[in-house]
Amino acid sequence: MAQPNPRRMDADAFFAWQQRQDRPYELVDGSPVLPPKMMTGASQAHDRVVVNIIAALHRQLRGTPCRPTTADLAVRIPAGNVRRPDVTVDCGEAAPRELAVRDPRVIVEVLSPSTMSFDRVRKLREYQSLESLAHILLVDTEGPRIDLMSRESGGGWSQTAHDGLEASVALPAIAATLALADVFEGVPFDIAPP
Repeated sequence: MAQPNPRRMDADAFFAWQQRQDRPYELVDGSPVLPPKMMTGASQAHDRVVVNIIAALHRQLRGTPCRPTTADLAVRIPAGNVRRPDVTVDCGEAAPRELAVRDPRVIVEVLSPSTMSFDRVRKLREYQSLESLAHILLVDTEGPRIDLMSRESGGGWSQTAHDGLEASVALPAIAATLALADVFEGVPFDIAPP
């Protein structure tokens, strides 16, 4: 397996380098790094939530220019980093050989206890810098909860929490809705009775 190149690189050099690797990396502050989920693997809860979200979005977006993608496709951050969200909805023209999405509208990060604060702070700020992005979902696998950040007409961001399996999350920028019952289908929760 090829090791990360220790020299600093820009996003174009990173993608040229990435094509020779056997695992997907992120570019962080000019250096390629393995995302934590690529180093340790995902839990069953994490994996089920990702698959459920992709399946629900795929059904709703058929026949539109938008499609859900996995972490195999990267997102270019304007400041130079390259990230791999768990799910991205790309509404750009398909480019079969490209390693990154062209027009991200929705980004989903499924939170892990070990990366939760990083995802909620640094990655969130990076994602909010994407001009085309309309919605960011932070999905908590410890309980049926999704925090939705949506870009407002003035450019700021609003945040709403959606708790419980009866809730649903509206994503008007792509004309889709995610029911938490669908997102968390098959995910067991360790919730003590009252």
